[in-house]
Amino acid sequence: MTDILMPALSPTMEEGVLAKWHVKVGDVVKAGDVIAEIETDKATMEVEAVDEGEVTDILVAEGSEGVKVNTPIARLKDEGGATVPAPKAAATPATAVHAEPAKPEAAPAPAVAQKSASAPAKADGERVFASPLARRIAAQNGVDLKSIKGTGPHGRIVKRDVEGAKGGAQPTAASTAPALAGEARKVQSLAQMGIPDGSYDLVPLDGMRKAIARRLTDSFRDVPHFPLTIDCEIDGLLAARARVNAMLEKDGIKVSVNDFIIKASAMALKAVPEANASYSPEGIALHHNADVAMAVAIDGGLITPIIRKAETRTLSQIATESKDLAKRARDRKLKPEEFQGGTFSVSNLGMFGIKAFASIINEPQGAIMSVGAGEQRPVVKNGALAVATVMTVTLTCDHRVVDGAIGAKFLQVFKAMIEEPVTMLA
Repeated sequence: MTDILMPALSPTMEEGVLAKWHVKVGDVVKAGDVIAEIETDKATMEVEAVDEGEVTDILVAEGSEGVKVNTPIARLKDEGGATVPAPKAAATPATAVHAEPAKPEAAPAPAVAQKSASAPAKADGERVFASPLARRIAAQNGVDLKSIKGTGPHGRIVKRDVEGAKGGAQPTAASTAPALAGEARKVQSLAQMGIPDGSYDLVPLDGMRKAIARRLTDSFRDVPHFPLTIDCEIDGLLAARARVNAMLEKDGIKVSVNDFIIKASAMALKAVPEANASYSPEGIALHHNADVAMAVAIDGGLITPIIRKAETRTLSQIATESKDLAKRARDRKLKPEEFQGGTFSVSNLGMFGIKAFASIINEPQGAIMSVGAGEQRPVVKNGALAVATVMTVTLTCDHRVVDGAIGAKFLQVFKAMIEEPVTMLA
C-alpha cells in the first residue's frame, strides 16, 4: 500500500479543501486519470493519478477543509496486490470545473455518504440551536441534531458536539475545554459589541477568505505605506476609446477604460523604473517588465490575474487578455502562475460609482493604484470655469521602495498618458 498525499499546488500553499472525489474505493485508476479536485485559496485544480492501481481507502472526506499539504488523502495498491513504487498526486491546473464543496473541517477518516440534514426543530417543536458548521457536518454524516446535547454557549450545538456524536461518544470536558474557550471568546467578542448570541448566522471562513484576511492584515500592519492622489481629465481618452472600438468592431474586440489604465500604468512603470520595484531584506528588486495585476471580484473574495509584460501589449491584446483572465478568474480556472507574482496592481471601482479610495498593497509589489469613477466636474481652464470628465486615482506606495518623489513622478507620467492617450500609442 502507498499513500496518495495532498499535493502542494503552489509554492505558498500550506493547506486546501478536498472539494470533490472522482473515484471511490474499489476503482482501478490509470496514470493520468483525474482522481480529485483540490480547492486552494484562489482556484480549483484537478489532481491526476501517476500510477495504476486500485483505490483501497479514501482517507479524507469530500468537502474537507484545512487539509495540510502532504497529508495522506487516499491509498492505492496495484491490481496484483503489490506495493506501488511511489505514486503521488500530480496537479493539472486550469482545466478543473469548479465544484462548490461542502465545508466540514478536515478529518482523516473515510468518506461517508451524504444524508439529508435533520430538521432544525425538535419533535416537540422546540428550536434546535446549532452553528451553521455543526448543521453542515451533521447533514454530511447523517447525525440527528435532536439527539445531541450542545456544549456551546447557551447550550448551542457546535462542531465538537457533532463530531463527538459521529464518533459514538460525546467529548469529555477535558477534550473540549480548548475548543469551548475558543467558541466562547468568539461569541463574547461579538457580545461585547452589542450583538447577542443567536441573532446571527456565523459563516465559516473558506480558504480564500482566510488567505485574504491573513495577507492583507500582514501587509497593512507590516508595510509602511502612504497614499498619493491625483485627478485626471479623461475626455480625450473617452474620445480615443470610441475611435479605437470603432476600428476593432469587426474583430469583436471592445477596449475598456481599464484597459487604457493598465497600458498607461505599464508604460509609466517603464518610464519610472524605480516605481516598478519590490522590497526584500536582501535589497530592492527592480523588475525588468511591468507585470500588471488587475483586481477581480469573485464569489467569496478577490483575485488579481496578471497581464504579463503589459508594456509590450497593444490595447486590443490587453482587452482580449483581461476579458479572458477575468472570466476564468470568476470560474476559478486560473493557473497559479496567472495570479501569483506581478509587479504592480490596479484596482478599479469606478463602475460602482466610487469616487476615490485607497487600496492595501499586494506584497511583494511596491505599489497599487486605486481608480475611481469618471464624472463631470467643474474645472478651471485658462482662468475660466469649464466642465470636464475627471477621474481620481490614488497610488498607495510601500515607502521602503517607492518614496514620495518616485510616486509623484510616476503619477505625473501616468496622468500625461491618460490625458493624451496618443502618447501611449506612439
